[in-house]
Amino acid sequence: MAEIKDPENTILMELKGGTVTIELLPDIAPAHCARMKELARAGAYDNVVFHRVIEGFMAQTGDVANGNTEKNYNPGRCGTGGSDLANVKAEFSGVPHDRGTLGAARSGNPDSANSQFFINFSDNHFLNRQYTVYGRVVLGMEHVDALARGEPPATPDKMLSVKVAADA
Repeated sequence: MAEIKDPENTILMELKGGTVTIELLPDIAPAHCARMKELARAGAYDNVVFHRVIEGFMAQTGDVANGNTEKNYNPGRCGTGGSDLANVKAEFSGVPHDRGTLGAARSGNPDSANSQFFINFSDNHFLNRQYTVYGRVVLGMEHVDALARGEPPATPDKMLSVKVAADA
């Protein structure tokens, strides 16, 4: 396992295939990083499905309101919800949407990000400065690559657990 440089700003996402290590970028998008850590520490991301997984594009998850297979899973609504917390204002930057970067999912309103996020399968530079980048996969991208595809997938994969490395 690679050395974790900043445990307070590293996310450990357990998928069925193994651990995905995500380095957060608090200097670039402090509010988005704080939100992810808050939801991870509350256990809100545990058992939440990847509801939109598009080959060559990205894998989207994080609908804590409608995507938790143990509490409230609603396939028809999954992808439409967020958390009970207020939305997060956009933190656009020059960091490109490269393969493995974490982006904040949102509606048409740039300031509507909440709990949902996506991981880019490839360099998606057409998203640059339109969606907030706030992290990058540093280990375990092969587990993201292995996720079931679909909108939604017939049998969606889920995040088994999401923790801040400092707490793990």
